[in-house]
This record gives sequence, structure tokens and C-alpha cells, in this order.
Amino acid sequence: MFIGSHTCKLDDKGRVPFPAAFRAAAASGDGQVRLVVQREPAVKYLTIMTKAVCEQEVAFFEKSLDPYDDEQRLLIDDLFQNMDALDVDAAGRIQLPKRFIEKAGISKEVAFVGVGNKIKLWDKATYERSIVSDDEAAALRKKYLRRKES
Repeated sequence: MFIGSHTCKLDDKGRVPFPAAFRAAAASGDGQVRLVVQREPAVKYLTIMTKAVCEQEVAFFEKSLDPYDDEQRLLIDDLFQNMDALDVDAAGRIQLPKRFIEKAGISKEVAFVGVGNKIKLWDKATYERSIVSDDEAAALRKKYLRRKES
């Protein structure tokens, strides 16, 4: 599970240190870290997931959509066109695809934010503007997490 947040600097080649805590959480049984990055439409962050989680997501798309329907096939194509494999190099860095950096509006400082089985990778300033206040979080918890009487 990925939890917490970490900020890092992106270098001129699009490389960024992948936080050690996330590397440990992403390691498979053989100790390898196999990652996929996904650019999703209409959001200002990239999603990073393990290859295993990516395979589950792809299976959901394939089960949910008809590849012989032209519109639904566009969704399948979009999914694959907006994914790329990530390798962790010997220095513990990942290389982000330039086209993804640009589309997500990522500049020099990034924030890795763990959200369960995925990581959101934000431009740091955009992430800081998106954080809910304690009062907002309390109101949302009250609204959606109330225990229902049976």
C-alpha cells in the first residue's frame, strides 16, 4: 500500500527520485519494481501503479468494453496510448515521458502522493492548491462516512 506524500525535484531529462518508501511498497515477490505510469484525461496529475495493479485495470476495461464497438474501442485505445512502463534506475530514479510531463503541467518540483494501490504524481504547486482543509475533510467524513443504523 502506498501512503504519505514526498516531494522531489525533476531534473532536465525528466528523471525524478522515486521515494524509497514507495520503492519498498512496489517491490514484487522477486524484489523487482515494475511500474506503469498513466496519464488520465481531465486531471492534472499522473498515476503510477505497479504492473500487477495495471493488469487488473486493463482487465476491467477489457471486461467492461466491447472492442468491436467503434466508440468503446476508442476508450481501450486511449487507455493504452496513455500508459508507459517505468524503470527504476540504479540511482533510484524514474524517467517520466516528456509528453506526460507536459500534459500534466509538471514543472521542477513534484509531489508523490500515496493513495492505496496507486500513487498520484503532481506538480508540487498544483498539489498544494488541491489539498482540502481540516474543516473540509471533517465535513466530507461526516457526510460520507457516517455509520448507518440497521
